[in-house]
Amino acid sequence: MWPWGHLATGYLLYSGYCSIQSQNRPTAVSVFVLALGTQFPDIIDKPLAWSFGILPTGRSLTHSLFFAALLLGCLYYYSRKTNHRAIWLAFTIGYLSHLVADAALPIFQGETAYANFLLWPVLSTPSYETAPSFTAHFTNMEFTGFFALQLLLVVVAIVFWIHDGLPGLQLWRKISPNHRSQN
Repeated sequence: MWPWGHLATGYLLYSGYCSIQSQNRPTAVSVFVLALGTQFPDIIDKPLAWSFGILPTGRSLTHSLFFAALLLGCLYYYSRKTNHRAIWLAFTIGYLSHLVADAALPIFQGETAYANFLLWPVLSTPSYETAPSFTAHFTNMEFTGFFALQLLLVVVAIVFWIHDGLPGLQLWRKISPNHRSQN
């Protein structure tokens, strides 16, 4: 899944959780932490695999449920000590939605070996057809049904984000270099 698909999926799940479970709208800080969670596995794995050759593929270490359990468990412990459970929950929803979204298409297509990353290093990850580089992935981008679905998710997520009051926009304006130079 592309970064915007992960972001949209995570936002829709988190917004739904907020409206159903807590009857509150997402906050600016939780949306930023959620966004980090939706991208976290790729931020770590892809450079370590593609740029530095440390990991076997761009879906291995932080795409593994073993690593996720360890990291999210440690973060949960910290969140309980610091009373930041809502922030932990936003990151967790973002992170786990990323893993599920990456595994969904291969499982749906019956190519379950491409979901082995969930149990890495116990299961080995298969090699991918696309060269392990950022450029190769972007130049091989194709408009498929799955790509169209991701764009649809982005549109729906934007509608929900507007409905939720554009959480994070005011905070972004405060930290944006372009906005600061205008003041």
